[in-house]
Amino acid sequence: MNEPALVRCPNCGKTNRVRPAATGVPHCGNCGATLPWLTESGEADFAAVVEQSSLPVMVDFWAPWCGPCRIVSPIVEKIATELPGRLKLVKVNSDDAPDLSHRFGIRGIPTLVLIDHGKEVARVTGALPAPALRSWVDQHLPRAAA
Repeated sequence: MNEPALVRCPNCGKTNRVRPAATGVPHCGNCGATLPWLTESGEADFAAVVEQSSLPVMVDFWAPWCGPCRIVSPIVEKIATELPGRLKLVKVNSDDAPDLSHRFGIRGIPTLVLIDHGKEVARVTGALPAPALRSWVDQHLPRAAA
């Protein structure tokens, strides 16, 4: 399983360790504010990190050589940061996880898949602009969170 990520609290600025797979929602150990949850996953820990998550998960299938992926990455990270406690972002390198790419039928990257309690609820492929991606998340997140 991946090492805990270091996440800076948007409220007080303290750095916190956030594990890729955990129950509940991450909170700052200093001030108690809800933290954004951004992590990575591979084939070995996908079930624990994504499918067993208590929060809806936006899975970003990407690859390091993919130009559109580099455009989308900061946008999806910003969206996840703006939705602490409501959305978990998990990045999956398609080159390192070919079985997951096959399982999800990934034909192009970047592909974003919104998963709630282990079930896919929405997907989008391609480098959409920030407003369109945020609208896509907003449109599907209430249904996923219900």
